[in-house]
Amino acid sequence: MRIVLTRHGEVEGIDPPRFRGRMQLALTDRGRRQADALANAVAARYRPAAIYSSPMQRCRDTAAVIAAACGGTACVQPGIDDLDYGQWQWKSHDEARDQFPGEFALWKTAPQWMRFPGGESLQSVALRTADAVRELLQSFGNDTIVLVAHDSVNRVLLTQALDLPLSAYWRIEQGPCCINLVDIHADGTTTVHSVNETAHLAGVV
Repeated sequence: MRIVLTRHGEVEGIDPPRFRGRMQLALTDRGRRQADALANAVAARYRPAAIYSSPMQRCRDTAAVIAAACGGTACVQPGIDDLDYGQWQWKSHDEARDQFPGEFALWKTAPQWMRFPGGESLQSVALRTADAVRELLQSFGNDTIVLVAHDSVNRVLLTQALDLPLSAYWRIEQGPCCINLVDIHADGTTTVHSVNETAHLAGVV
């Protein structure tokens, strides 16, 4: 199965950054233009058998644009929902650092040991995203599919595809509407062809 793994377009709370998590956020005007450029790139390069998105509005809206360009429909896959930040949701990074200084330092230096107060750990995200991919493999083992997810979810999925530990989380960048291309072969091995590709967004302002 070939996975075209992407992230939703720009939303409020990316810059300056906030812990968005399970907040339902609409794409900004720029985010919609990014989604258009992404959709055109996906339609030109691939013929996806299916398009799946996180339940979050920003992902559903991005996936809908891709589906329209590819002549298909988009479905929701709950397993690729964003990281649950619990008590940190919608806090700015400065607010989280002031209110939870020890936990904030841990998140930035050793994310594999962090569980957000009232929320998830990266291990929880890894488990549910792997379950989601296993489910999709059963239906689309020889096909190309598009997954529209989130910064944190994509980082965790890519650590698994690259056989990296969760401590490598911060070594992987994921920009809005980027493309990551991952093949999962019949024997379970993976080939990662690209990470955080954004050339298709050139000229989007």
